Parts: sequence; C-alpha cells; structure tokens
Amino acid sequence: MAARTKSKSKAKSKPASKRKPKVNPIPAGFRTITPYLVVRDAAGAIEFYKKALGAQARGIHYAPDGRVINAELKVGDSIFMLCDEYPEMGTVSPLGRGGTSVTVHIFCPNVDAVFSRAVAAGAKVKMPVMDMFWGDRYGSFEDPSGHLWSVGTRRENLTAKEVEARAATAFAKMAEKTQPGA
Repeated sequence: MAARTKSKSKAKSKPASKRKPKVNPIPAGFRTITPYLVVRDAAGAIEFYKKALGAQARGIHYAPDGRVINAELKVGDSIFMLCDEYPEMGTVSPLGRGGTSVTVHIFCPNVDAVFSRAVAAGAKVKMPVMDMFWGDRYGSFEDPSGHLWSVGTRRENLTAKEVEARAATAFAKMAEKTQPGA
C-alpha cells in the first residue's frame, strides 16, 4: 500500500478587500454576437438610428481628430456598436466598399411603425413591408450608411412543414412571374 502524504499549502490568499472583482467575459447587456458597423459619418448615423429605430446611445468615444472610435447603441433589448471609417487602417463602410452582403435583422412589436420611421429618417426601401410565408410581417431597407436592415413582427407560429409548404407555393408564384409572357 502506498504511503499517503498530506499536502500543506503555504500560499496565503489575499484579503477580500484586495482581490480584484471577477470580470465577466461578456459585458453587461451584451449578447454573444454583437453587430459592429463601420459608417462614413458616425454622428449622422447615430442620429439616423435614434430617429429610425429609437436607438439610445450608451456611450460614444472619440479619437483626437473627432472621429468616433466606438459608439454603443441600444435598440430594444439589444446593443450594437459602430465607428467612423478609418481607411488608413483598412476600416471602411459599405459606401467605401461598394455595398454589403450583411443584413441586420430586428424583431419588433410593430414592424409597420419602425419601417415608416426608418423611411422618414432617410432609409431607402429595399422590400416593402408585407406578410411573408414564414409567418412574419417583414420588410427591409438600406440606411444612409449603406447597411442593410430587415424588420419583422411574428404574426403566426408555424411548424416547419407549414413553412415548407408555404415556401413551395411562394417560390412557384415567383417562378411564374419570371416566365416570358407571364
């Protein structure tokens, strides 16, 4: 039988008053995925998001030259961040790239009201609000900074089979419209 040894730790723990508080790796209010937008005119974009989406600025930090290096905005229960373009560091907006392939989606209680506010604030309609086959009332727009947004309100809770059947019908109707003579 092996001899048992007792381990005595001589390391002393710091008094509670000198311990650093535990840091949460995800800051309060954030989710695991947080959109970070690059815009050409951060001040203008912030005003647009306030008017269009009811955004609240949580904090804005400026570089010595006056450009925004980071702004945190909150819409509903979600936070997103943005900064001005810094082309000298390779950070450019969709306007500097010639477009974007990313769409930020917002679920909201009244898609028509949010969409109307966005258009009134200067958004370009990409897809007008309409009832969609997946059960949402949905529309999309491009903001003045070139970012694409979609907004939706869930109207029906559908099963996967119901969505598939409605999708087949919707795509068949689209195919008919694209046929010559249709």
